[in-house]
Amino acid sequence: MTTVPEETRHERPSGGLPAGVYLLGFSLFAMGSAEFLLAGVLPEVAGDLGVTLSSAGFLITAFALGVVVGGPPCAVLSLRWPRRTALVATQAVFAAGIVAGLLGGYRVLLLTRVISGIAYAGFFAVASVTAIGLVTPDRNARASGVVVSGLSVAMVLGGPAGTLLSHLTQWRGGFWAVAGLTAAGAAGCLLGLPAADPRGRRSVRPRVRRELASLRNPLLWGIYAITVLTTAAYMITFNYLAALLTELTAIPEAWVPAILALFGVGAFAGLSIGGRVSDRRPHLALCAGASATAMLSVLLAVAMREPWVVVPTVFLLGVAAFVLNPAVYGRVFALAPDAPTLPGATTVSAFQLGISLTPVLAAVSLSREAALTSVCWIGAALAASAVPLILLDRARQERARPAAGG
Repeated sequence: MTTVPEETRHERPSGGLPAGVYLLGFSLFAMGSAEFLLAGVLPEVAGDLGVTLSSAGFLITAFALGVVVGGPPCAVLSLRWPRRTALVATQAVFAAGIVAGLLGGYRVLLLTRVISGIAYAGFFAVASVTAIGLVTPDRNARASGVVVSGLSVAMVLGGPAGTLLSHLTQWRGGFWAVAGLTAAGAAGCLLGLPAADPRGRRSVRPRVRRELASLRNPLLWGIYAITVLTTAAYMITFNYLAALLTELTAIPEAWVPAILALFGVGAFAGLSIGGRVSDRRPHLALCAGASATAMLSVLLAVAMREPWVVVPTVFLLGVAAFVLNPAVYGRVFALAPDAPTLPGATTVSAFQLGISLTPVLAAVSLSREAALTSVCWIGAALAASAVPLILLDRARQERARPAAGG
């Protein structure tokens, strides 16, 4: 049974969460903004570094590769340190990578993007585990939702704001801001998180073995599959939403950022709902989120030319999409309560893999001259395919309860 250290209990207001949970969310916002910023300044980066646009695009791939491949090993290495130390160290490596990339050429930037991706994944995994260590078990999903909300803020606010700053100060300006915010987040974690490790003092070798052994649970891999499918399902529509709005809905370009921000408002609502529901009924949140994502994607595909339908649907899609995230983390931590760090890192990799798949899936469709709304149909199919896996996971959990009770 997970316990909350005595030194952290006094930090939690009645009915609220400890300030440290929100510090972790802010830090993830700072670091996550770098992921969404580059796409907005890619032509300027290509021109300044003297490379083709496709070569500049590899900088996005490099970061994603660092997250997908490097996150779990980085999380295992961090097991040797207290969590606060691991959090500050990964933020320091991330910020140093950003700065080094800004001072070098294309090859240096490519390498530092991989390093920053690894550090980002390591921070994300340790932050999620630290958040649940600061609260009682009945608030695990809610605390995870607050941390993940930092990423949604980065998507909707950090990336666009950084892009605007980069356009005003040349493309490096936004990344300098990311480095500064990351440093501020590291200072906040150093001052605002308890020095004592909520895990307790255990020997390193058995802990690593437990973390590795936890990944043998087939139920975890079912959750990872659900994560990849549902993340790709909503991200493929979100990534092409601006093009859909301007080309098919005929929304003036000046209004597109506001509608994208509406998706972000929905995401906040979804995280709040998902965090509160998922602690007690994670499969309800997963089923509702995946089913709603499928239905809303279909609605967008068939009614994309009707603004009065599209605008509220974008908001609801944000709600449905981010109801899923706390439920995913709630299930992962329920399946690996004694060894959550490596499973948490693998969850981060699953999220990133889902995001990385979207351009590939869209390219397969659009390269065959399919309509732009085909991305919505793909999103609907991906979300629908996750529902049987969710129901299977629920059935397996129900079968496991009598065995555990016996």
